[in-house]
Amino acid sequence: MHYFLRALREAAKSWPLLAAAMLCSAGVAALWGANIAALFPIIEVTLRGESLQSWNEDRIEVARRRAEEGRAEQKTLEQEIAAGSRTGKDLAWARSRIDTLTLNVAGDDAIVYSAERLAPWLERFFPTDAFQTVLLVVAFVVASTFIKHVLLLGSTLLVAWVAMNISRNIRLKVFDKALSLDRAQFMRHGSAGFMAQVTATSEMLANGITAVYGGMVTEPLKIIACLGCALFVSWRLTLACLLLAPVVGFLMVWLNRRMRRIAQGVLSRSKGYHHVLLEALNNVLTVQAYTMEPFERQRFRDCTRDMMRFGMRNAFYHALANPITEVLGIGMVATSIAVGAWLVINQETQIFGITMTEQPMTVPGIMIFFGFLIGASDPVRKLSGVVTGLNMGIVGAQGIYPLLDTESKLVEAAEPKQLPSPHREIRLENVSFSYDGIDTVLANVNLTIPFGERVAIVGPNGGGKSTLVNVICRFYDPTAGRVLLDGVPLTELSLHDLRRRIAMVTQQTELFNESIYYNIRYGRWDATREEIEDAARRAHAHEFIAEFPEGYRTMVGPNGFRLSGGQRQRIALARAFLRNAEILVLDEATSQIDVESERLIHEALARYVENRTVIMITHRASTLALADAIVEVEHGQVTKRPADRSRAA
Repeated sequence: MHYFLRALREAAKSWPLLAAAMLCSAGVAALWGANIAALFPIIEVTLRGESLQSWNEDRIEVARRRAEEGRAEQKTLEQEIAAGSRTGKDLAWARSRIDTLTLNVAGDDAIVYSAERLAPWLERFFPTDAFQTVLLVVAFVVASTFIKHVLLLGSTLLVAWVAMNISRNIRLKVFDKALSLDRAQFMRHGSAGFMAQVTATSEMLANGITAVYGGMVTEPLKIIACLGCALFVSWRLTLACLLLAPVVGFLMVWLNRRMRRIAQGVLSRSKGYHHVLLEALNNVLTVQAYTMEPFERQRFRDCTRDMMRFGMRNAFYHALANPITEVLGIGMVATSIAVGAWLVINQETQIFGITMTEQPMTVPGIMIFFGFLIGASDPVRKLSGVVTGLNMGIVGAQGIYPLLDTESKLVEAAEPKQLPSPHREIRLENVSFSYDGIDTVLANVNLTIPFGERVAIVGPNGGGKSTLVNVICRFYDPTAGRVLLDGVPLTELSLHDLRRRIAMVTQQTELFNESIYYNIRYGRWDATREEIEDAARRAHAHEFIAEFPEGYRTMVGPNGFRLSGGQRQRIALARAFLRNAEILVLDEATSQIDVESERLIHEALARYVENRTVIMITHRASTLALADAIVEVEHGQVTKRPADRSRAA
């Protein structure tokens, strides 16, 4: 729950809008009760052909007479008690009667006082004709209903804007968190997990905020307004009508817990659904190549069936909330009808010896009382939907905020140091690394790479070559030891300062579903078109780009599927060349290029790698010819030796 309260506190930062929404909700609640109360003069007065002025005068006269009679009876009883004429049970009854008369007289005096204050307003603003009064009250009801819905619309839009803004901010934070996490933390959640958080979970949280600041304010205020008016008519009768409230409250608490558990299951299944969907579609070539379409279809059917099963359970409990809350509303109305009918028909003030009213109720009075209870039962029914939204919001907050609180293991320095460009050397001191804390991938590595040196990293698959590059680029921090740039640990530099010095081309080329121009420009966003084309020429990509009908505006498709493997790698090389970084990292960058293209690219690399540090993971002898030194990585052990270029050639 505290995560959801955190979301509400964030929403409360938009307090001017929420305050305006609250005022609108208060206005809606007031007009909700006023519409019912406005019917009283029609029923009580006008249909008998009287005016409100004469009705008010009659109230004053009747109240005064009752007060005088009450005082007279009270005085008589006090005299009898003083004279000692009442003893035993008779004396107790007399004292109880005096207390009752005192309350009745005080009530009648209050009626006289309020009616006398009301009289000038009735004379000034209300007609004396009964039918004109009816028209006035009807006009008031119509106008107040229109105003009520305008206020309700305003409240809904204000709360919706706040909720959507919070949802958008949450999505931005989740996206920012995904980009800032280290690789281990990112892979723990996976793309499917982040997608579920950005879509379904954020929507659940927005619905919860809307429920709290919308329905959780408007509907209870409506209930308070109607029950407050009902209490004014007869507080004892109102309390009698609320006998079912504790039972319904217990059932709602039980239902809330069930719905929250179901919502957590729905969220968990949603993550699995996104996982299966993305995995199958992102690897569709493998799926088709190995004829695994039936298997993946079944996997998707299984996860969607699980989602459907949990969705049906959620729908069941959501539907169960309506009858539970409606039982309270119907119970209130049924109790009021039964008790009210007894009091009116028999002109009684008590039932089962319990006093319900001080004066026998009239037919118009009990009808207005019924109206207030019916007016309270409708928002009670709507509260079931509000409770559902609240539960979804709580579950959404429990899913999102722990992710947002996850700290990246790549901690930024509080006061990062600044180093001149280009650097002088990269040095690893006693570096060890393990992904799981059990198996050691790098063990006590000591390595120095001076600026301008071209280093080829070789070794068997799984030996630690890519891990070595990852700790140099600080995609991971070493488990032990330090990586230094010009004697300064990478942890004391800003990630932005470090990464701006690096350009990388990997074996599995990553391209955006945008134009070729966009993908090359990604290396340096402020580059001119001439610089972009020059980078493409150096990567020997300009020739095939120019053959496309749309040239550099050609869309490459998701991850560049419209291009061949060699074309994708040359675009990635052009992006790296455009960055003009002082450290170039090549991870099997020419593995998918034909022999002629490889020769041309090596010529380009031979010119490009001058005056920069180059780190190459490769198995190709032609690439080894570019190296000044060879770093062999095997079973976590690293050794460095000068390159034998004649042998490589």
